[in-house]
Amino acid sequence: MIDFLSQLHPVMQALIGTMFTWGMTALGAALVFTSKGVNQKFLDAMLGFAGGVMIAASYWSLLAPAIEMAEQDPLPAWLPAAVGFMLGAVFLWGIDKLIPHVHPNANLESAEGIHPDKRRRSTLLVLAITLHNIPEGLAIGVAFGAVAAGFESASLAAAVSLAIGIGIQNFPEGTAVSMPLRREGMSRRRSFMYGQLSGMVEPFSAVLGVLLVTMMEPLLPFALSFAAGAMIFVVAEEVIPGSQEKGNKDLASMSLMIGFTVMMILDVALG
Repeated sequence: MIDFLSQLHPVMQALIGTMFTWGMTALGAALVFTSKGVNQKFLDAMLGFAGGVMIAASYWSLLAPAIEMAEQDPLPAWLPAAVGFMLGAVFLWGIDKLIPHVHPNANLESAEGIHPDKRRRSTLLVLAITLHNIPEGLAIGVAFGAVAAGFESASLAAAVSLAIGIGIQNFPEGTAVSMPLRREGMSRRRSFMYGQLSGMVEPFSAVLGVLLVTMMEPLLPFALSFAAGAMIFVVAEEVIPGSQEKGNKDLASMSLMIGFTVMMILDVALG
């Protein structure tokens, strides 16, 4: 797999990586065809696992390489990482302020501040997940772009492990979109279409990430850190609260620890 990808253009590498993550989103959304609902404990465990994967990926695949790259610059090595990390969080925070949303695991009928019209609530749910998938696609694109730029701290195996990790966490994300829509009375087919649609943005944002870092290499440490900050913000603001709001706190927390460990092993072993 690594040998095959090494022969491709970085844009094509990023596209393949994000087509996988999109496919995992669709696979999770496809559960709407197999059952009327997903066990709440199972869904909370999946969301917790996804949070652990994202936290580990944010450090090993994004922040750590960003700091190593910044050590070659005259600026303090921590500065690009700190600035990019906070900008990523502020970017997501700003989006949340501009566009109202609901948590992926929330009961749409009881979500506060949401208009009772079902179509609008469904749109807000899909839009929230879709917007939060943009940093994930950017992260994959930036990782492959860093390899193309020839940075020693960036490796193709690490970029692949990042794509695999994000794909793993996209599975419960697709389920968390399609199942609430089905409970709202939407058909299985439409619920699936909206669920997988939330992952469609990742290939586009990945191509943008590759082009940005290959054209403006000095921005790479900032771009990696930006993606990490955005992902951590999503975990803290959406994934962890969504996994625990139904009372399964211990299960969600242990699942997060397992997800973190799996992604850490994957990244270190492949990277």
